[in-house]
Amino acid sequence: YVCSTWGNNHFKTFDGDIYQFPGICEYNFASDCQESYKEFSVHIQRTMNSNNHPEIQYILLTIKDLTVYLRPKLVVVDGRIVKTPYYSSGMLIESNDIYTKVYAKLGLILIWNQEDALMVELDSKFNNHTCGLCGDYNGVPIYNEFINGVTSYNSITYGNLQKISKPNAKCEDPDETQAIPSCNGHRDECERLLTSSAFADCRLRLNLEMYIQACMQDKCACNGNEDSFCLCSTISEYSRQCSHAGGRPSEWRTQHFC
Repeated sequence: YVCSTWGNNHFKTFDGDIYQFPGICEYNFASDCQESYKEFSVHIQRTMNSNNHPEIQYILLTIKDLTVYLRPKLVVVDGRIVKTPYYSSGMLIESNDIYTKVYAKLGLILIWNQEDALMVELDSKFNNHTCGLCGDYNGVPIYNEFINGVTSYNSITYGNLQKISKPNAKCEDPDETQAIPSCNGHRDECERLLTSSAFADCRLRLNLEMYIQACMQDKCACNGNEDSFCLCSTISEYSRQCSHAGGRPSEWRTQHFC
């Protein structure tokens, strides 16, 4: 069971809901919330890069009593910069130019492409134990992350609730009245891209419709600005998740595309 975030502020919860949340503060991505003693927590901070695209600036991970701070090409454990591969009790951190991976024996795998895309896979023993942007992991994908008793939230309110309050943080909450408009155009193009022969091995492994919806949102948001981030980030995510699920996507990038 994988929770992920990628591209143009897309999130997919453990239970399979997809939403967009454009916050640039530090947020609880996924934490163990059942007991007073948290076995793990993952916080993320997003920022806009020089091309004005969202990327993950840092990840703060706690595993039992260890604190791991990840930035592109930098790993800090309990305040010390460490070389990778780094082994410690119950944890392995690997890092190269393309990704950073953390394996924790308690049942967590974290993979970050050091840019926009992060995935966290959790052991099923954390079912119904988690909170954060990744949701409650109870197996029910009916946006019940966004329903609390009788009130239902939009995704922006939900995201803002996950903010980690820090005394000196200088970040604005996204406006809850500005929920991202849904988009119905570009379905054919997105479907064509995601069902191309390169992804034949992925069809049965992932929920295709979810990625088509995210791709449509991206195309609408690009607004005719066809840079590769706009077009490719959801396709890359589909390819990554397919590989992670044991599939073998073939080469889908070409000279002219992505």
